[in-house]
Amino acid sequence: MKYVIIGGDAAGMSAAMQIVRNDSGAQITVLEKGQIYSYSQCGLPYVVGGLIPSTDELIARSVETFRTKYGIDARTLHEATSVDAEKRVVSGINHETSEPFTLSYDRLLIAVGASPVLPTWKGIGTKMVHVVKTIPDTERLMNKLSEKEVNEVVIIGAGYIGLELAENIHRLGKRVRIIQRSSHIASMFDRDMAKLLHQEAERHGVVVSAGEQIELIEKDKVVTDKASHRADAVIAAVGIRPNTAFLKKTGIHMLENGAIIVNDRMETSVPSIYAAGDCATHFHLVKEKPDYIPLGTTANKQGRIAGLNMIGRTRSFKGITGTSVFKFFDLIAAATGLTEKEAHKAGIAYKSSTVEARNKAGYYPAASPLRVKIVYDPHSGRLLGGQAIGQEGAEKRIDVLAAALFNRMTIEEIEDLDLSYSPPVNGVWDPIQQAARRAT
Repeated sequence: MKYVIIGGDAAGMSAAMQIVRNDSGAQITVLEKGQIYSYSQCGLPYVVGGLIPSTDELIARSVETFRTKYGIDARTLHEATSVDAEKRVVSGINHETSEPFTLSYDRLLIAVGASPVLPTWKGIGTKMVHVVKTIPDTERLMNKLSEKEVNEVVIIGAGYIGLELAENIHRLGKRVRIIQRSSHIASMFDRDMAKLLHQEAERHGVVVSAGEQIELIEKDKVVTDKASHRADAVIAAVGIRPNTAFLKKTGIHMLENGAIIVNDRMETSVPSIYAAGDCATHFHLVKEKPDYIPLGTTANKQGRIAGLNMIGRTRSFKGITGTSVFKFFDLIAAATGLTEKEAHKAGIAYKSSTVEARNKAGYYPAASPLRVKIVYDPHSGRLLGGQAIGQEGAEKRIDVLAAALFNRMTIEEIEDLDLSYSPPVNGVWDPIQQAARRAT
């Protein structure tokens, strides 16, 4: 059986390893457009800030390891440019030799990931504008930041990457400004929760310019519809888009943004073609429909399940609740499920409950504030989502709420959960149960 995988990172190599372990006669070829396999993109901001000494630390397995230890034909600088689904052939360009190639397959996995969105701002092509998605991207940014004259850094966009970069570039002693089109940073949180992140940015001297639209980028400034901001370097972090344009003629069904629609076995609408990771849809358990929330955890899970199904071992991907967490200076911010804004957009009835609690027993030394918010259906009581922000303990609460969402629990059932208690780690009523009690 000939297996071809397009994409050599999280989803692609998770699939490849499942095939290696379960099909001893498999012929596996992986086509990677770049030169680096299997690395952690989530760690890139921390290399920029110097917490991780080198991008080499982020590589889980080298290309040579896949070739010599696992017998995978792992190719680099091989870009797939078209797929003939009827003939089962992938065509592309070998960028090392500039020669075309064709490759036949029995099973094909599309795991090409996504690329940063670069809006059509005037001046976007200038060399001072950077993105952070790959190791080469990161190294170019680090070279720029190492220049003595680079002191003012503007980050456009305030999602996970934008906020993590803001903290890490601030650590280098640079002055950082975040420009966000919407009214608040971290749109994966409701405004009342994101207020804590605004306060944290202000406390550390990071300037937030919210509600501003980019009009022009010049060699030493960024001009918005409201102001002109000095900039020695600019980072665009406004989102990503699936790398699927080369598949438009295959008949593969996609969302409007290009994300490939897959079923629970990672199969596309075309026989023998699978998709996984940041280029594929992710079934949302609360919205109950395909969604697009690209995260490293999901890419690895989907890749593993795609690999198993490609060799005939049926395994289903149950879906996601959109669980995420990130660090922003001294705060941990975590969320799962729907915000109030998302519930409203989806036409789902909702109410919310917010508590200002403590991560430990209130009388215990070093107990710190923890704000927890739950969103729920006022008719059925079913949990719809949760958010938590504090110096410690946010991730624990969100993981509990993610498990509750996965099992379609109500807020009354959350109140009844047997959660751990000891003064050094929790109060007798966990903050999420406090929020549930207030709701009921």
